[in-house]
Amino acid sequence: MDKMRMESKDITAQNIEKIGALFPNCIAESPDGYGGFKKSVNFEVLKQMLSNETAEADEAYEFTWVGKKAAAAEARRITRNTLRPCPEESRDWDTTENLYLEGENLEILKLLQESYLGSVKMIYIDPPYNTGHDFIYPDLFLMDKEAYNEGTGYFDEEGHVNYRRKNGKLAGRYHSDWCSMMYPRLMLARNLLREDGVIFISINDTELFNLQKICCEVFGDDNYLACFPRVTKRAGKTTEAIARNHDYVLAFGKSSETGFYLPPHTDTGYRFSDEYEAQRGKYKLNQTLDYDSLQYSPSLDYPIELEGETFYPGPSYEKYLERKAGRHARADWAWRWSRELFEFGYKNGFIVVRKRGKRSRIYTKTYQKARIVRTDSGFAVEYSERTKAISTLEFVNNEYSNDNAKKNLLKFFETSVFDYSKPVSLPKALAEYTTRGDDIIMDFFSGSSATAQAVMQLNAEDGGRRRFIMAQLPEICGEGTEAGKAGFRTICDIGKERIRRAGERLIKAGVWSGSAPDVGFRVFRLDESNMNDIYYSAEEYSQSMLLQLESNVRADRTDLDLLFGCLLDWGLPLTMTCRSEKLGNCTIHTYNEGELIACFDEAVPENVIQEIAARRPRRAVFRDFGFENSPAKLNVGQIFKVLAPDTRIKAI
Repeated sequence: MDKMRMESKDITAQNIEKIGALFPNCIAESPDGYGGFKKSVNFEVLKQMLSNETAEADEAYEFTWVGKKAAAAEARRITRNTLRPCPEESRDWDTTENLYLEGENLEILKLLQESYLGSVKMIYIDPPYNTGHDFIYPDLFLMDKEAYNEGTGYFDEEGHVNYRRKNGKLAGRYHSDWCSMMYPRLMLARNLLREDGVIFISINDTELFNLQKICCEVFGDDNYLACFPRVTKRAGKTTEAIARNHDYVLAFGKSSETGFYLPPHTDTGYRFSDEYEAQRGKYKLNQTLDYDSLQYSPSLDYPIELEGETFYPGPSYEKYLERKAGRHARADWAWRWSRELFEFGYKNGFIVVRKRGKRSRIYTKTYQKARIVRTDSGFAVEYSERTKAISTLEFVNNEYSNDNAKKNLLKFFETSVFDYSKPVSLPKALAEYTTRGDDIIMDFFSGSSATAQAVMQLNAEDGGRRRFIMAQLPEICGEGTEAGKAGFRTICDIGKERIRRAGERLIKAGVWSGSAPDVGFRVFRLDESNMNDIYYSAEEYSQSMLLQLESNVRADRTDLDLLFGCLLDWGLPLTMTCRSEKLGNCTIHTYNEGELIACFDEAVPENVIQEIAARRPRRAVFRDFGFENSPAKLNVGQIFKVLAPDTRIKAI
């Protein structure tokens, strides 16, 4: 029976395995520090395998800063923390597929690496802008020198991390600290994205260019999509000569598979009807078949017999003869369509003759829902809604301003409980461009949970079943702040309450497409491992201590804590159905109708083990010291081998 790791996956070890599969000769063994050996990469051999030439110099085009290597190493560092379920703070615990994760987002991202690997369609984050006034996530891996800690404000008087520390421009590592904060989080976030996934990041000009360089490194230059300016306010007081009234939304894809769902056209020119309207919609006439700005081609300069008339490109038959005689400009009159395309278009109703003054001209119809496309055998009519391209100026409308964000918050709270919330319209528009169905949308700087509200609203409007994952550091609201006066202890309390109130408003409105939207959410809180960390030297052990050491589980942990810890360890999602039942004197927990069955009782009798095995779960978990005796523990494997040979068994 295997032991559960109860820690995040070792990304470095996985990367080494991948390199070894491609270049076996580059894998070596090195001491692991515990008397054994581990796989490692011989980088000199790897360099030889990847290059036909020897580099003449160490110079290279790269983006770096103080602490970059430590930041990259932090993304690979294993965490032994866990996420503890909080049903009492959740809404619709048994049925919801949404998550609210409370805790430091770097650790949370590590814990989700297996359960949500390649599962998230869209990430939107609004990280600290590094203005010198807002707090920055001061990760402990940055603090490698005690001398640097003194006087920096990283820690308060009691030695705790000071999350409200200012990162002023006079700080020794003003930009470096911010880059080191973002780098590992983006590295881990990329792993969670689907191959067609996309990430949007709100940022101002203080760190815009640094952020773009980091993203180019993490996601690849080729996966840069756009940088959208967003209006923050139309006017207002400023002490500066230039009023900064916009910030940015930076967009990167996971790969070349990233795409957008383009919005429907807003053109009001479709006003003509014909016999095809039921299928094609209305049409407009805004293009003649002939143009004088096209590169001249003899094959596009031909006569057309139509409705008793002969038509030529351009103003007259005489000009047509001149062109045919070779007297034409580089760009001159010609038809936009080849003869074959014209014949297909005319036969299928895409051509109409209209008289303008004394002269008749040929026009092409542009339908709302139909167009001609080329096929291997010629041409065909394709039916689809016309769309418009997404403009980089999409968010300069006041609808996306901070003023609008404040108005939205005041719909749920009597006072302004959050200073820098983004308008719901922003993540809602981004989700509308990139997600459909039951796609997952994540925000790991979720703040007041505007993204969660956006997801619920969008689902109500289009009948989608999108799911959200919110993650937020529980920063304390000061007693003198508006949030503190309103009774909120942390930012997480504000975010969770906003989701509740926004969901309640949607349900009361009763206006949605399809089934009622999922307005619930499961709350989990980041905490230390469910396992005890006990280290004693051999001489410290005594007989009286052995009984205490039998249970390796922390005393304050419940079965539910252990169950969800196992889900993370096994890489299973946190939102599937769970039910508990009594089996004799034991409690068994069934996850996702048999995906996993767990029993964490002590002294589990053989008949209970047989019943669990008879249900043939895909996975089974027990306590390491949860059997009546040693023979019973050894017998577990044999019982499952007979009754459920395909079940994977582990112990904690």
